Amino acid sequence: MILHSIEGNVQQLDGGAMFGNSPREVWQKWAKPDDRNRIRLACRGLLMVDDDGRKILFEAGIGNFFEEKLRERYGVLEAENVLVQNLEKQGFPHDEIDFVVLSHLHFDHAGGLLERLSDGSFKLLFPKAKFVVSDVQFKRALSPHLRDRASYIPELNQMLKDSGRLTVVSTESSESPISGVRFSISNGHTPGLLISIISPDNSPTVFISDLIPASPWVHCPITMGYDRYPELLIDEKKKILDFILNKNGKIFFTHDCDMPFGKLQIDNKGKYSVKTCAE
Repeated sequence: MILHSIEGNVQQLDGGAMFGNSPREVWQKWAKPDDRNRIRLACRGLLMVDDDGRKILFEAGIGNFFEEKLRERYGVLEAENVLVQNLEKQGFPHDEIDFVVLSHLHFDHAGGLLERLSDGSFKLLFPKAKFVVSDVQFKRALSPHLRDRASYIPELNQMLKDSGRLTVVSTESSESPISGVRFSISNGHTPGLLISIISPDNSPTVFISDLIPASPWVHCPITMGYDRYPELLIDEKKKILDFILNKNGKIFFTHDCDMPFGKLQIDNKGKYSVKTCAE
């Protein structure tokens, strides 16, 4: 089994929204804001090539589905689908990917599945891939709450259904269709978020998604303004961090600009931290 970090588009979002319950005086030490109070965030994916040569992509990033006005609003720096370009550069074109595992369907994690055409319509990329998402999250995407409706792409939901390649995982069983990968369910950020535990029995790598978007959020009390249920998220975070420590595992961060893979540590006061490590 081989893992590759695949860089995607860079996004800039308001630091206050990203650090929710933490004042700027604290969070600006972890992420330096620009003159518009925005911090830089990666939108990277993780590619796994298993022993049978199957290519499994965890997340598709934000891509270039936004029209220019919305790209500016949400701070997307590049006009191209950087993740798809980097897959190609590393020898894994999108049309050879076998699975795309979507932790959830917010646009910064699933928008890279789409290509915006000149007439404003969309084309679904990854033509042979099976798309994996949880049942609860897909239901949420089809009928979002007013609070998070803007986070979803209605056209994508229908295209996934019409593709005939959508694999919906039951949150009750969390049974994975991919050997070597086990799923855990989180509901604190959004209902039915899939956490992927790769090689679960032996020093696993955990694709932790927006449960812990980047290294500063390893500190348990820190949550995002975008999280639906912050107190639940903190409990879920502590549970998965203890699991990773006990298994001597690694965390893969989708939004950390500097640290794709992190090795978890805990001090004598019970505070978690991470240091960068290799793939």
